[in-house]
Formats: sequence, structure tokens, C-alpha cells
Amino acid sequence: MTCTGDDVRDLAARVVARDGRALARALTWVESDVHRGPALVEALRVPGRAFRVGATGPPGAGKSTLVAALAVAWRQAGARVGVLAVDPSSPFHGGALLGDRIRMQALSGDTEVFIRSLATRGALGGLASAVHDAADVLEAAGFDPILIETVGVGQSEVEVTRAADVTVVVLAPGSGDVIQGMKAGLLEAADVLVVNQDDRDGADALVHALESALELRAIQPPPVLRTAATVGRGVEALRDALVARGPGSAAPEVVAERRRARAAARITAAVDASRAREFWRRAGALREDLADQVVAGRLGLAEAIARLAPDEAGTEAP
Repeated sequence: MTCTGDDVRDLAARVVARDGRALARALTWVESDVHRGPALVEALRVPGRAFRVGATGPPGAGKSTLVAALAVAWRQAGARVGVLAVDPSSPFHGGALLGDRIRMQALSGDTEVFIRSLATRGALGGLASAVHDAADVLEAAGFDPILIETVGVGQSEVEVTRAADVTVVVLAPGSGDVIQGMKAGLLEAADVLVVNQDDRDGADALVHALESALELRAIQPPPVLRTAATVGRGVEALRDALVARGPGSAAPEVVAERRRARAAARITAAVDASRAREFWRRAGALREDLADQVVAGRLGLAEAIARLAPDEAGTEAP
């Protein structure tokens, strides 16, 4: 769908004015509209100063409950809190992940908290692009901090941590193998580790296993904290630990470098996405013809790829 400059400018102005309906529409644009989404982000020109906190970890660790508790803790300190629940697998979950208000009862009716589930399959530039853009929209609407929760522990979730200034990895007794988490890159991505549901059997053993694994790291290991999010225990200490590693910390250059790297990665992703769209616009028909030849056995897959994307510099598919 095409868009006009007036449409984009009008929506941008309404987002900045903290219009809730405009904010919801803006997030839909950046989530699924390859034309209006980028135009809106450009119009907003967000400086990226809001504190962005990523929360990830295996299913069953209580991430949603902990994120809700963190949002409450920040609200009690007077902050306007934005929450993004990232689901890279389903484009039509209708906001069910953090839209589950049973988990968000403490925040119901609070206009200073905005919660949005973000479906990112097929989004422009991939998963990370949609998350970055959605966080920009929330920042433009005056939300700070912005909490970004992921649903699992795969590569997409590790990718989402790059959208954050600080990442908390949430584990719980019995929620998954610590070593498996290390292989997924989660421990390496963690600025803070949390053992949630710490009143369950096995919590002490999990804390010990994490601390032992982190001793092998050459750099300063992240702290391992304990929480029981359902009753709020340890949540304020977690919030304080996150703030201590944020842009106002004693080492702000770490966050500044992450933000610079994030901006560079966004530029690269946008250029790659634009080139890919243009390539397939020109070469889509050839691809289908080559696929027919591969299926018919007249052409090998490697040769089909070579014909579609020849290695010679400057040579382009028709």
C-alpha cells in the first residue's frame, strides 16, 4: 500500500502527542507495512535514548510474570513503561503473549503502561528490524524504559537481545539445561542472570551451576539474582541491577557502544532488505523457471543458483 507524506506526518505527530490509538496503528505499520513503516520511523527520528531492556530465556521460566513485575516496579518509581512481547513464529496470535491480562492485572487500566505483542514473521528486514522500529515508536510516545520479552531461546531470541541496552536472561528450576542455554548464546548475551521461581526445589542448585559456569568467563561475569516474580520478591533488586548497567551507569560507554553498533546493524539490515526486494522483483520469474528445471531433473541445484546469482562482479540477473 502506498502512503502520502501527510498521512505519515499526521500519525507521527499523534504518536508524539501520546495518542493511544495512533500508537497502536503506528506499531501495526512498523510490524507489517513495508512502505509506511519505514516512512514513519524516518519521520519520528527517534534519538534512541530510552532505556531498552531485553528479557529472554527458556519457556516456563516465568518471563512474562517477571516482565510484568518489573513494569510495576518501574511504574512505582514514576516511569512510563512500554512492553513488547516478541513472537517470531506466529503472525496472528492477536496479542495473546503479554496481552494475557491475567498476568497483567496489576497494570490493567494504567494508561502509563503500553503492552503490545509483536508478530514479526515476514517483517521488513527480519525480526530485529521490527523490534527496533517498534521500540523507536514507543520511545517517541514517551515510554522509558522499554521492556522487550522474547518467547524462547533460539537464534531469533539471541538476535533480539541486540535491540536492547541491557539483557536479562531468566531461568527457573527445571526450565532447561544450563549448558543448552550456553550453546544458544544466552549466557554470553546476559548482563544479568535471574533464577526465577526461586522457592521451587532445585533453585539453589541452579544458582550454583550458573555461578560455576560463569567462573570460566575471562571478563567480569554478570550477577546471578534470585526472584519470585509472582509475589514480587527480588524484583526491585533486579530493576536496580538493570539500571546500574544502563545509560546512567558508572560505565556509560558500554551502552553507548552497543547503541552505535545497533545503529550500524540497522543500516546494514535495511540496505540488505532493500537490495533483496529489488533483486527478487527482477529475478522472481527466472527463479520459478529454474525451479521447474530442477524438479524436472534438467538442472542441478548448484547450477540453478549460479544462473540466478552469478559470481561475476557487476553481473545481475534479468
